[in-house]
Amino acid sequence: MRSNLLISRRTCLRGLGVALALPLMENMGWADQPKGAAVKPPIRLGFMYMPHGVIMERFWPSDPSTYLSAPPQILQPLQPVLDQCLVMKGISGVPIAPLNGAPHALELSTWLTATLPDSNKRDVVNIAISADQIAANSLGAFTPLPSLELATMPQTHKENQEGLNEAYYSHCSYRGPTQPLPAEINPRVVLKRLFQCREKGPAGNMATAADALDRSMLDLVMSGARDLRGTLSSADQHKLDEFLDSVRSVERRIAAIQLRQIEATKAAADIRTASRAFGDSAPIDIKIPEGDKRSEYMQVMCDLNVLAFQTDLTRVSTYIGSTPNGVSYPELGFPDEHHSVTHHNNEVTKVDKVAKINEFNVSQFAYMVKRMHSLREGDGTLLDNCIMMWGSGLEDGNQHARANLPFIIAGKGGGALDTGRFLPDVKGNQGDLLGTLLTCAGIPLDRPIGIATKQLTEIIAS
Repeated sequence: MRSNLLISRRTCLRGLGVALALPLMENMGWADQPKGAAVKPPIRLGFMYMPHGVIMERFWPSDPSTYLSAPPQILQPLQPVLDQCLVMKGISGVPIAPLNGAPHALELSTWLTATLPDSNKRDVVNIAISADQIAANSLGAFTPLPSLELATMPQTHKENQEGLNEAYYSHCSYRGPTQPLPAEINPRVVLKRLFQCREKGPAGNMATAADALDRSMLDLVMSGARDLRGTLSSADQHKLDEFLDSVRSVERRIAAIQLRQIEATKAAADIRTASRAFGDSAPIDIKIPEGDKRSEYMQVMCDLNVLAFQTDLTRVSTYIGSTPNGVSYPELGFPDEHHSVTHHNNEVTKVDKVAKINEFNVSQFAYMVKRMHSLREGDGTLLDNCIMMWGSGLEDGNQHARANLPFIIAGKGGGALDTGRFLPDVKGNQGDLLGTLLTCAGIPLDRPIGIATKQLTEIIAS
């Protein structure tokens, strides 16, 4: 039987030193919901990045009328949810003169800023606040974290293109013109933030993430879950059980990844482990994020992003899937580095490899989008209340072209976006797109984003 008591949206399951936020229940209200108003979930904004552009003829649909039923190779992982997506051709990037020799320093740094770094101060960061942080300034007051920045690769790449500061190669989020925001690459740390651990160690320090996971953080809050369950409707009980199962699954997958790392490290040092006899082959070395199972690592990070949105930990996120140079995808069956193979000079074998890398990265975005689409929220799904942007800061890695940057928008933004379409002739730039998406999320803009000049009205629902 459903309780008539309205549960605060800030209700958490609590245990010794930990607290776990909950997804939206039938009898919950949002923190910013006017008194007496119907429950309407907020809009979340997510941005997921891939470097080096795409194989254009395998990314752009050939015909808007067959976009949903016969997508090109790179978009095929999204086919089950293409009706929830927008693909737009014609979004141009920031003109990079006088920094023409720095395509890779600029592809990520301009992606959410739509602004060229200050060419007169190249050795220091001086660019612009990024779109995600504009959103965080507006939405962050309602959530524990104003924004969540994730990455697959350490943000340590160094190269001297046009004398530009190394931060430009690996950062897309800027709190202000001179403040690049670091991204978290450790899924264990992100999970710990979801549980808001505050447990003190013997010296008064915070308990380590390993300690928290070894004790199983979810176990610490299960007593609270049992108490809460008795106050919920049957539908909410089902949602709570489903949510706790999801958290447990993520927790176990993170623990399994890190256990394999420990086993591989011991094997490399010729230390016998309980699970391996001396005559057995050493376990393969799974490095995060450079190992054979990059997809496993990326999907865990995507799940953590979903949990952060579902529990209203944050309403703004970025995920840098990989950064320029030094990245390979051995699970695709070849060792070639992403950057080097993009300079394919139209050699079919190399083009095929780049297309597979593109499809792989889209499939990770598709994994997250499908997960969001499967989760009920309010009168629809979590995805219905999100605007998720996937894209790259280059159109073509072979020529470093920027005339038609690849973008996929998933989610309806609470009804603001008209999805299920391929728009082959959008006339606008990446600043226009970013400004339009923020406007659709209800974020007021007091100035254009970077090079923006207008709203892209063709993507907005009438």
